[in-house]
Amino acid sequence: MNHEQIFSINTGSTEPIYRQLMEQLRRRVASGQLSAGDEIPSVRELAQSLAVHPMTISKAYSLLESEGLLERRRGLAMRIAPQHRKAQSAASRIELLRPSLEQAAETARQLELSAAQALQLFEQILQELPDPQEGDAA
Repeated sequence: MNHEQIFSINTGSTEPIYRQLMEQLRRRVASGQLSAGDEIPSVRELAQSLAVHPMTISKAYSLLESEGLLERRRGLAMRIAPQHRKAQSAASRIELLRPSLEQAAETARQLELSAAQALQLFEQILQELPDPQEGDAA
């Protein structure tokens, strides 16, 4: 899995870029797409590919290291820490999705959209996204 597939940033988001990166990495580990021992892109590589300042990447990595998700190895690439050997349960992964959906629901209410309209849009967006199961053949 290359870093373009691991990370994407939304520059229009109110959420800081370092937090977007942290959440994406947490989700990839929770789903089992990344697991113990998997190396992640270097700060320099990721900063170049996403066109963001290296300190932004470094901040995200350092915070994830302090919470135990990443492991720093002197002279080697950072990797997913050993305790993350398997994907979290479906219930745990659903709970990781809840905050994003709550925010989307609040936005839909403020825009006075019906639940049916919001759900239809969510389904459309899900269908437009590439299926992660289909493509590590790049």
